[in-house]
This record gives sequence, C-alpha cells and structure tokens, in this order.
Amino acid sequence: MSPLVFSGPSLSLRSHFNLFRRHVCTTTTTTTINNLPLSSASFTPKSPIPIPRVHHLHHHHHILHRAPFAPPRAAAADILHDAGATAAIVAGAYALVSAFEFLTQRNLIQQSLSRKLVHVLSGLLFMVSWPIFSTTTEARFFACLAPLVNCLRLVIYGLSLASDEGLIKSVTREGKPEELLRGPLYYVLILIICALFFWRESPVGVISLAMMCGGDGVADIIGRRFGSLKIPYNQQKSWAGSISMFVFGFLLSIGMLQYYSVLGYLQLDWVWTVQKVALVSLVATVVESLPTTEVVDDNISVPLVSMAVAFWMFGN
Repeated sequence: MSPLVFSGPSLSLRSHFNLFRRHVCTTTTTTTINNLPLSSASFTPKSPIPIPRVHHLHHHHHILHRAPFAPPRAAAADILHDAGATAAIVAGAYALVSAFEFLTQRNLIQQSLSRKLVHVLSGLLFMVSWPIFSTTTEARFFACLAPLVNCLRLVIYGLSLASDEGLIKSVTREGKPEELLRGPLYYVLILIICALFFWRESPVGVISLAMMCGGDGVADIIGRRFGSLKIPYNQQKSWAGSISMFVFGFLLSIGMLQYYSVLGYLQLDWVWTVQKVALVSLVATVVESLPTTEVVDDNISVPLVSMAVAFWMFGN
C-alpha cells in the first residue's frame, strides 16, 4: 500500500485536527480521530463535537472561592433597623442627662452625685443596648453614632460655642465649660472605642466599660460618703472607695458577661473567667488609687489598663 501524499489542503486539515484534539479530553475520541481516513476532498465532520468551555467553569469556581471572604452587606431592612436603634439610644441618652439636669437645677440632688450617676448609668445603658442592633457588619458603626453625637455636643459646649448650664452642672466637677473637654469627653471616646473595636463578641470591651462606668463611678460615690480612712500613698483616695471599685467593677463585669453569654454572643469557661475578671478588677483598682489624676484622667487610665489586661487574659 503506497504512502498517502497530502496536498496543501490536506496539511491544513491535519493542522485543524491537531488543534481539535487538544480540546478533547477522552481517549476514545482521540483514537477515533487518529483512525479516520484523511482525504482533502471527502472528509467533512457530520456534527461538531461540543467543546467544554473551561473558562466559564473556572469563572464560577473563582466566585465560589471568594464568597466566604466577602463581608456581608446590610440589607435595607437592617439599615433601617440599626438607624432606628441609634435614634432610640440617642433619645434615651438625652433623656437621661436631661433628667439629671432637672434634678440638679432644682437642688434635688447634689451636683457631684448627679455627675457620677450619669457616669455610671449612661455607659451601662449604652452597653446593654448593643443587642438591639442587627447582626450585620455595619451595626457597630451605627451604635457608635450615639456617643459620637454626645461627643460633638460636649465639644460645642466645652468650647463655649453654645451654652447649656444644665448640662455643665450635671456632668462637671466645678461647673466650668472647659471641663467638658476632659473627663466627659474621654468617657464618650472610650465608649466609641469599645463598640468599634470589640463590640458584642469580645469580653474585652464589656469588662473595660464595666470597670470605667460601674467600678470607677461607684468608687467615687462610696468614697465621698464613707471614705474617712485614706490610702497612705494617696490622700485623695480612700480604702472604702477602692474596695467598692473592686467589688462593683468585678460584679458588673461578671453580670455583663453573663448577659451576653445568655444572648449567645459569648461562650466562656466560667471558672477561668471569674479568675481573669478578678485580676482585671484588681489591676484597675490599683491604677485608680494611684496619685496620677492630675496627669492622666481616670476615664483614660482605668479603661485602657482594663482593656490591656483583659486583652492579655482573654486574647481577643
């Protein structure tokens, strides 16, 4: 049998088959192509064999791979829900401060007691309200709007751009507008930091706020009333105040952790949790008792130290 001689068109057809074989991934198809009687005049494929579109499969696989890492976007209903929660918290905070302004102006409550009760209640109520927000990533940013509004309010009145005697008397020590730019302003900034960076899924922010709001706030109230016995290294602080800070800071921290644990945000080993919270409370109490108030405000030192120790103990 004489060897086949291919003309120009036949060589072109052979090149076509070589390209065609590269897209076909089965042995049977490859064998069939090799055994076909090649002829430049008579061979015409009766029906094209479908070629899998690999680039489409790869595209879909790529999307499926990226999906778990994409942050969830808040739906319109979630945005409206979080906006409503923010409005409710702003209104609640304004009502709380206004109530103590009313009591202070009518001399129904001492200015120092009013200031500390606002200090204790506003932060705790803010922290308790976090679960009313949605589960979206954006929820924490909506929650931060409430203290941010108060922050802007403090800056405006602290710089005397506007006047609000009731606010000044209810949250300052000496009734001076510039005091709003120190302790009260630091206070709302800590609220924003804890909500923004730790939120509901971490015990760190919860413990820090509990120590600042409950521990430090109650320490001042008890210390003023029963603080005749002073601490040797700081005559401005008393044993009664420091002991009450440790006790109330510890109890409020455990209570808030239990609150978020029941709601399903935290899963804790309570044997170790109690010991860790006790250590955080002890360190925060020692820091609060130091004679450094003139250098660093308690609304900065207490929560930041609590934050650092809690982060070291709990790891998140």
